[in-house]
Amino acid sequence: MQVWPGRAYPLGATYDGAGTNFAVFSEAAERIELCLLHDDGSETAVELRESDAFVRHAYLPGVMPGQRYGFRVHGPYEPEKGRRCNSAKLLLDPYARAMSGAIDWNEAVYGYHFDDPERRNDLDSAPHTMASVVVNPYFDWGDDRPPRTDYHQTVIYEAHVKGLTMLHPELPEDLRGTYAALGHPAVIEHLTKLGVTALELMPVHQFVTDHRLADAGLANYWGYNTIGFFAPHNAYASWGDRGQQVLEFKQAVKALHQAGIEVILDVVYNHTAEGNHLGPTLSFRGLDNVSYYRLADDPRYYMDTTGTGNSLLMRSPHVLQLIMDSLRYWVTEMHVDGFRFDLAATLARQFHEVDRLSSFFDLVQQDPVVSQVKLIAEPWDVGEGGYQVGNFPPLWTEWNGRYRDTVRDLWRGEPRTLAEFASRLTGSSDLYQDDGRRPLASINFVTCHDGFTLHDLVSYNEKHNEDNGEGNRDGESHNRSWNCGAEGDTDDEDVLALRGRQMRNFIATLLLSQGVPMLSHGDEFARTQKGNNNAYCQDSELSWVHWPEPGEKHPLCEFVQAMVGLRRDHPAFRRRRFFHGRPVEGTHDELSDIAWFTPEGEEMTQRDWQEAQARALTVFLNGNAISEPGERGERITDDSFLLMFNAQPTSREFTVPADHGSQWQVVVDTAREDGVPPGTGPMVAAGSRITLVDRSLTVLQRPA
Repeated sequence: MQVWPGRAYPLGATYDGAGTNFAVFSEAAERIELCLLHDDGSETAVELRESDAFVRHAYLPGVMPGQRYGFRVHGPYEPEKGRRCNSAKLLLDPYARAMSGAIDWNEAVYGYHFDDPERRNDLDSAPHTMASVVVNPYFDWGDDRPPRTDYHQTVIYEAHVKGLTMLHPELPEDLRGTYAALGHPAVIEHLTKLGVTALELMPVHQFVTDHRLADAGLANYWGYNTIGFFAPHNAYASWGDRGQQVLEFKQAVKALHQAGIEVILDVVYNHTAEGNHLGPTLSFRGLDNVSYYRLADDPRYYMDTTGTGNSLLMRSPHVLQLIMDSLRYWVTEMHVDGFRFDLAATLARQFHEVDRLSSFFDLVQQDPVVSQVKLIAEPWDVGEGGYQVGNFPPLWTEWNGRYRDTVRDLWRGEPRTLAEFASRLTGSSDLYQDDGRRPLASINFVTCHDGFTLHDLVSYNEKHNEDNGEGNRDGESHNRSWNCGAEGDTDDEDVLALRGRQMRNFIATLLLSQGVPMLSHGDEFARTQKGNNNAYCQDSELSWVHWPEPGEKHPLCEFVQAMVGLRRDHPAFRRRRFFHGRPVEGTHDELSDIAWFTPEGEEMTQRDWQEAQARALTVFLNGNAISEPGERGERITDDSFLLMFNAQPTSREFTVPADHGSQWQVVVDTAREDGVPPGTGPMVAAGSRITLVDRSLTVLQRPA
């Protein structure tokens, strides 16, 4: 076999049409072997003799796409010093573009013996672990263009590749649960009808099911256990894992883009699947443990702000390079449109505390590729000071956990929530205005993958996670949920009617709020997980979306479509700037851009806001007082709206405020099963009274 010197960059395996360049970083290694793996279980070892700045490299003519490979690192094994090199372990390439196979959790994949954790394990891991794969980078993107949907026009739909598509009745069975299913016309048609503009995919970076779950017969279904930051997860490919997963993912992105739908990836750069000091040796640990991970004062152990056993070392230039190279790769080569960063506070822990001036943020800010896509933070982790909602830099948007909590509290009847609800409804200026951000920094959501589904939020007071095998100890215990009078399944028609109304209340509130709305997959069909609020290990019908049969009507889904359409058609609900609370100059309108009223139709006073039991109000949105201009500098005008919220447990009369419009039409009424699709409700006059039943929401519209 010919071995040429090759180049130190790019890292990973780079096929150029004639051969493949291999490059891997390790400061700890004394010697590194590249192992080409053959289907008969044998391997050919090639020592990487060339080294530049701790990157070992070689070029092998004739090595083609589909070739499986791994690395063996010869170096010090001194856990007491944080060094864990062991040439008996076949290591995955951190930059592999695809990975093949699965891990069977034989003792050989660990660096120690189960019966004696202090004794080094020299069993060969190759027959029991995954392999890296050389990938053909060439793909016909045709005229693919990123949709580049502005945030104020964005509606995000969070979904799981398998969970969304596994039970779809119009998909061929061999495509269900795969990337190909995402690009299938039946799935795209649903997303388009729903009004979705961005599909936010739960982790598709290559992940593994950890040993404990595998032994219990469960799976790491959610995928927050990454081992390959460049590789699409191979189990989501319908026709092979020797690079086919890359082509299939690209085809799905191309199809979604043709429908005008962006693709956002939920990414997990805060930790890896290697876990703590008792975890397996799969890649980073064996290559250079000290450079990749945050170690404790005793370097045998790991710092952990993620609850998963380890955290990546965010002050290491090689970790930062890995993350930035990965992000750029997914944008430039895979054409994705943005990222949602799991436990993003950990990425800001350059030393101990969360630092908004950390190197990671600096790198993202100046990167000409990454800085131009959607960047969404999950702004917390489990470490000290980890809850950082509102504290990320101006370039970022954030999952607004305070929005979720406040909206849930209002509709379940918690006291003293009205004033905070007003802030959440109008874009959370208390969180985002002081650093130059705008309402669009707030990614609003009521439900997501983590926690109760929308149906379960109104059907369970307590979590029911017994199937997870942890004695119902896992998952959040304080869910801000309310079962409407019966725990779980019930035949009580009054309870079922109230649950339907509450679900419509949550959907309507979400889509009427300033900011960027995010829906959770299957909520439009009232998907249930039977009270399991932590279905991370449930790869089954419990967590998959159950679709209606073709042609079957689903009233809640139709209501979601109508609410998304109302938001899309009216800029009053998707403003790019915060409200001023006063008339807007140059509009010739004496009315304020927003006004707040008691149910009696009188403007709210400070005392009204402070009433502990106040759970009802009217909000006036002035469509003639939108301060931001259109794309060409034109003035934006819209219809005006009155939003009437009755979160009380009893019916309440509301008076339509005087002097804010003489005639109004009811366009939303969550007390009705159909929610009154826009344009079909009755007309009401200023000063007239409307009765809102307990826990309901009504929207009135006045033409411009």
